Amino acid sequence: MKQRLLSGLLAVVLVLGLLAPAALAAAPTQDEAAQVLAALDIMVGDENGDLRLDASISRAEFTKMAVAASTSRDSVGDTVSVKPYPDVPQTYWAAPYIKAAVDLGLVQGDLYGNFNPERSITLAEGVTIVLRLLGYEDDAFTGVWPSGQMAQYRALKLDQGVTAGQDSAMTRRDALYLFYNLMVTKNTSGVYYLNVLEPTLNLVNSAGELDRVALINSAMDGPVVAGAGWQSAVPFSTATAKVYRNGSAADLSDIQSQDVVYWSKSMRTIWAYANKVTGTYEAASPSASNPTSVTVAGKSYTIETTEAAYALSDLGSWKIGDTVTLLLGRGGGVAAVTQAQAADGPVFGVITAVENASYDDGNNSTYTARTVTVYATDGNSYRYQCSDENLEEGDLVQVESGSLQVQRLSQASLTGTMNQSGTKLGDYPLADDVEIIDTYEACIPIRVYPSRLAGVTFTSGMVLFYSINTQGEIDRLILKDVTGDLHSYGVITEVNETDISSSMGFVLASSYTFDVGGQKQVFGSESAVYNLKKGPCQVKMDGAASIERLYALTECKLAKVSDQIAVGENNQRYTLAENVAVYVLDDGTYQYSSLSRVNGGDYTLTGWYDKAESAGGRIRVIVAEAKD
Repeated sequence: MKQRLLSGLLAVVLVLGLLAPAALAAAPTQDEAAQVLAALDIMVGDENGDLRLDASISRAEFTKMAVAASTSRDSVGDTVSVKPYPDVPQTYWAAPYIKAAVDLGLVQGDLYGNFNPERSITLAEGVTIVLRLLGYEDDAFTGVWPSGQMAQYRALKLDQGVTAGQDSAMTRRDALYLFYNLMVTKNTSGVYYLNVLEPTLNLVNSAGELDRVALINSAMDGPVVAGAGWQSAVPFSTATAKVYRNGSAADLSDIQSQDVVYWSKSMRTIWAYANKVTGTYEAASPSASNPTSVTVAGKSYTIETTEAAYALSDLGSWKIGDTVTLLLGRGGGVAAVTQAQAADGPVFGVITAVENASYDDGNNSTYTARTVTVYATDGNSYRYQCSDENLEEGDLVQVESGSLQVQRLSQASLTGTMNQSGTKLGDYPLADDVEIIDTYEACIPIRVYPSRLAGVTFTSGMVLFYSINTQGEIDRLILKDVTGDLHSYGVITEVNETDISSSMGFVLASSYTFDVGGQKQVFGSESAVYNLKKGPCQVKMDGAASIERLYALTECKLAKVSDQIAVGENNQRYTLAENVAVYVLDDGTYQYSSLSRVNGGDYTLTGWYDKAESAGGRIRVIVAEAKD
């Protein structure tokens, strides 16, 4: 008999081994697992959010978690009409959950008909309940309980992070990992369990990876605009809540008036955002009678709340042509609308376009106004009506909140070195939310982050403008071609230069064929030569479509290259540009390639950089030549 049982159990283990996932997503951290279960309202902790993970978990507590993880989680009442078990009275706190678990076939009593709600649950008992949630029937397992169940538990990788032994009492940490693992495990129908609970969200992809961002988004409630009494809208004590503001950990006191606030009761978390935009209310789509999006300062924003939709409709307070401030939520949608005077400070930026634009006057007609487009230090473009005829593309300007008056800025030079942590430039610390853009002539500027400027020494002319906040920190920087990231990089493949004498004097002409990203282009001049050679080059543009000219790059021999760093033959370290261009040079012909294809191969690598790293430069092009 013993031999038959062992043979049967061995067969089960072999079959289950064949059913194990071919690939497994990376195991979550404890905080990640806790965040997921809190978002699903499966494990939320006490009134202070304390999960007490080192404590043992009772059968009643585990059963409540199991029901919260079931498809019947939203149908459990607050009371029951009969006792689920002799030792579970109707007044017992977990009686409704235990009754629901009985009805779902998840739990059973002992030989005496009792449930023993306060007894610590063993791993084998917990595993059996979780397997039932996955659709496994008890009679599917041969052998003596719980041998088959434990074999399936291991085969399905439900054991990741769980430390309890088969007959040991589980801790709440064991339960945390067991229920997280349940979410990313396929049920008997081949569907990831979390996708069974949330069928419309598809939170676990085909690789078994859980989308925590989408899950937390689905657990968020709100928004509400912070102001007098806003905390009463949050259905839990904000005093003990975890708080984030603009994506960073914060205190409740950091939330300011007109912040847009979201919350999750199950996660006991509050998220606040301070994004605003001020400008002319230009248009409503699909109509002012039922707007779902609006255009303000030349940019369209989706309306997020019914209150904002009403305020911006023909029934509300704000009409097309008004100057408004939009309070933007987490996804950039309009959560609320307020008077323009409430906006924070001026907008600083660079004019990228000047035009006569047409506007809806709100009375089924249009009017035309001189309009400037400003690329602001926050990385967004805004349009403003402007009567100043002297303003033109490339001017640095500030736009005053409320009046929306566009004024030219005086350039303010700043010198010094950015420290390696990107937190201080010369004598000035940088604000945590510092806004930086890099500019070049008529090109559209780019947003830059402090880490990109670490170690750069700023000399005269590299900084066009900076502002200092009340804490003495730099909060805005406008740079002049510091990073070089506004330009394109490639290789010159053909050179034709003419410099000859004639009866009319010297004749100068040039034509250069070059490759950027595998695309051939031509640049030339009928009146100049630039003394360029075949090889890597920098392409500077004069606006979006016109090439200003080409420049040669500087060569450095490389000994080895990683994804971000190259080491020269003299052991000097070079930083690679994020979009470093790689070419294979074969018998004089350049072929566009990639770093992954040439790195580690039988190639000699040469790097080409635009300027020293201390001036913002990077290796822009790598040329690979086959070794002899």
